[in-house]
Amino acid sequence: MAISSLEEARVQNLPSSAYYIADFITKEEEQVLLSKIAAAPKPRWKQLSHRRLQTWPSDLTKSNILLDSPLPSWLLEPVVSRLLSYPLSAADSQTHIFSDSLHGWPNHVLINEYNSGQGIMPHKDGDAYHPVVCTVSLGSSLTLGIYGKTEDETTNTEPTWRILQEPRSLLITTDMLYKDYLHGIAEITEDVDLSPTTVSNWDLLGSPEDFTKGRYERSTRTSLTYRDVIKVSRLGSKFGILGK
Repeated sequence: MAISSLEEARVQNLPSSAYYIADFITKEEEQVLLSKIAAAPKPRWKQLSHRRLQTWPSDLTKSNILLDSPLPSWLLEPVVSRLLSYPLSAADSQTHIFSDSLHGWPNHVLINEYNSGQGIMPHKDGDAYHPVVCTVSLGSSLTLGIYGKTEDETTNTEPTWRILQEPRSLLITTDMLYKDYLHGIAEITEDVDLSPTTVSNWDLLGSPEDFTKGRYERSTRTSLTYRDVIKVSRLGSKFGILGK
């Protein structure tokens, strides 16, 4: 999807602010990323009950501090440079989505692999990060549920909105969607009831024809989540923590 500013990619049917860019990366770039992820040393993978993940450059400490180390080049190019090349609006060509963050760019990447039927409970990302989440999807489509809370502050059991994330797409969430709402992925093998009235970003999809039957059977989907960790310790670079 060719855009001149993020404003053109805003998801209009959600609270501010979310942006969706279909075909953010090419099929060739997707394959390179998948091969790099697959080639990572086995200790990089952390097996959880419902998915497995890699954390780059390292896990956060118990105090939510990132040990300062650079991201590998394959996680920077083409994703970060392309992401920062989009101005927030045509009227402000010098401001990108991380302009207000402490470091001015993402310094942390979480790679999640979801097999069909796997997901993650509704949650918030918390205050360890600047309130901007940029997620690149690889391999398969699925829906991300956005959950509000009831009057007694319990989480709704059904999502208030759904965002359909296609392979090679970029989803950015910030502002109210980051701070006030939870997000999660249902543990199902097939997304159903897909239509312009049930999918918030339908008008921004790259291949809406893939979902005209209203359903999509999931396969393995890998996500790369880019964020800016607020607290960074330079001890990481001093002692070469990345290589250990």
